[in-house]
Order: sequence, then C-alpha cells, then structure tokens
Amino acid sequence: MHFGKVPENEVSSIDFSLRPDPPGNALVLPGKPVPHPRLYVGCATRGPKQWINKIYPKGTKEVDYLDEYVKHFNCIEFNATHYQIYGEDIIGRWAAKAEGRDFMFCPKVPQLISHYSGFNNVDEPTDSFLRGILAFGEHLGPIFLQLSEKHSPANQQKLFSYLRSLPTDLTFFLEVRHPDWLVDGPVKDHLFGTLREMKIGAVITDAAGRRDCAHMELTIPKAFIRYVGHAMGPTDPVRMNRWADRLKQWLDKGLEEIWFFMHTPDEIMAPEMVEYFAGRMEAVCGLHIPRPQFIQPAPDPGSTQMSMF
Repeated sequence: MHFGKVPENEVSSIDFSLRPDPPGNALVLPGKPVPHPRLYVGCATRGPKQWINKIYPKGTKEVDYLDEYVKHFNCIEFNATHYQIYGEDIIGRWAAKAEGRDFMFCPKVPQLISHYSGFNNVDEPTDSFLRGILAFGEHLGPIFLQLSEKHSPANQQKLFSYLRSLPTDLTFFLEVRHPDWLVDGPVKDHLFGTLREMKIGAVITDAAGRRDCAHMELTIPKAFIRYVGHAMGPTDPVRMNRWADRLKQWLDKGLEEIWFFMHTPDEIMAPEMVEYFAGRMEAVCGLHIPRPQFIQPAPDPGSTQMSMF
C-alpha cells in the first residue's frame, strides 16, 4: 500500500501513538465483554513469489497461491473485486478453496463504483457485485468501500444515499481518505454519527504519513484495521503491541469482531508480521488464531535480519 507512505529514513521520527477513544465509541460498545469474540488477521494479497519456500512449498505456481494461503491465515483483504466484477461461478471456485476452514474473504467494492461513479447510476453494477460475492457463502466476511482521496465531504449526500441503499443483512465498512472528513468538528462528527445510525463500520487505517486516518472511531461493535507496517522493522513490534493493548480494552468493553490486515512494502514480510501480531493477541487477549507455518523458522523481531530500513 502506497497510501500514507513516507521515506524510510523518516519512519523512526513518526509519532505512532494511538489517539484516545472518541466519546462515540461508548455508544456502540455495551461496557462488558461478549462471550466469544472473533479475531481475524490476514494480508492484502495471496502472496508475492518470495513467499515460496518461506510458507509456500517450493514449486508453487501463482495459480495455486490461494490454495496455499488458506492454510496459513484465516482471512484475506480481497482486492481482486476492486478491479473487476466477478460472477458467482468464479467466486464460488474461490470459496471452495476454503471449504471446511474458518476462513473469510473480505471483498473490496469495485472502483467503478467507489472511485469513478460519483455514486451516480450505480444500481446495476452494485447488484452485479453483490450477486457475485454472495457466492462466498459462509466464507463472506465484511465488505469494504474505500473512497478515493479526492472524494471530499462536498459529495457526502450522494455517498450517504448510496450507503442507505445497501442491504442491511451484510456487514459493510467505509474507508475515507480525503483529509476534510477527519478534521475534528461537525463534518467528522456527522460522518461517524451517520455510520452509527446506519450500522456501517468505519475502517481505521494506521499509516505513517496519514495519522488522521487512525481515527479510532467505532461505529459498530466490530473493528476493521488496515495496518501499514515497515517490513517488521524496529517500529512494528512497538506499534502492534499498542494495538493489542487497545484491542484488549475494546474487547473488555464488548467488541465482537476484529479484522486486522497487514500491509507492508512488497508484502514480503507480511507473514512475519501476522505471526508476531497473532502471538501478541494470544498473550494479551487470550485469542488464538492459526499462524503462518514457516518452512524456515521466522526470524526474531529484534534481529537485524528483520530491520529492513
């Protein structure tokens, strides 16, 4: 992910502290833990070729990456649907690869709708998109709508009308990127208040160069975090530790689901990041999820081997 990227020599100077909980979070968290919260941690890709002989067997073909991916993670941020609307037949074949596993696909709304339509005349492509992804069946996770960085609050009425048209029996999350949405004040309050009213989640994006997108707003009792790391360099363990502590606080107050997606340059080190974060969540929150199984042992987070600045 290039969004929020800063030069690598500036990463160590960024303040990665997580801001305090906004008051609105108390409106969606009941104040006591739920019996069986769910944790899903995954990546934004089925894998670069560098995962071969790391977690994928030697000789794995690109066409078989998803078959291998589902053995190591329990969800994927499914960006393929952002670039093309797929029919039930293709999506059904993808879903079949997860058969018998607690594995979820989190499809991204097509850019035809999210970036290029202005939310005009989008009924037909939206219907086609939703028909296709319903073929994920029990493996369909949250659907997320990412707005362009150019989509400002000036266009909010069409956006809100579109969101109100979406089916309420599916879980949707919205990611905003234009800075004007996230300035403290009435626009920001209206955005997150409207999402709470519609029971649509708010994506939290934790990126070095856009600290405003780590807004910490919960609009439903589920969290969808897009974490932009730096190849498991020195800042990443500290940042992920902070996230584990914050998620523990939210779980204690009634958070039901966590969706945590790793982004890192070239995605090469994403399995190591998932391994570290899964271990931390188990230690802090008592939540156990599958972890990547390395063909070679994963390097220690403190080693120079993982400090790729």
